[in-house]
Amino acid sequence: MVFLGDQHKQWNAALDAGFCAALGKPYISLHAENIIHPLKEVDASAQAWATTPEHVVEILRYIWKA
Repeated sequence: MVFLGDQHKQWNAALDAGFCAALGKPYISLHAENIIHPLKEVDASAQAWATTPEHVVEILRYIWKA
């Protein structure tokens, strides 16, 4: 999971997401809805994106059941 904040967009976390994408490693991005547009490339490479930690848990439960 990569947590991206809205104050500074957490560019270091976005860099980590880029490494995951380059290595073909799945990840889930977690950020507020108001920064969807600036992070559209990060989200496009993610296996999923969520807006709350609870949503991340739901996604992980779904993935593990599949």
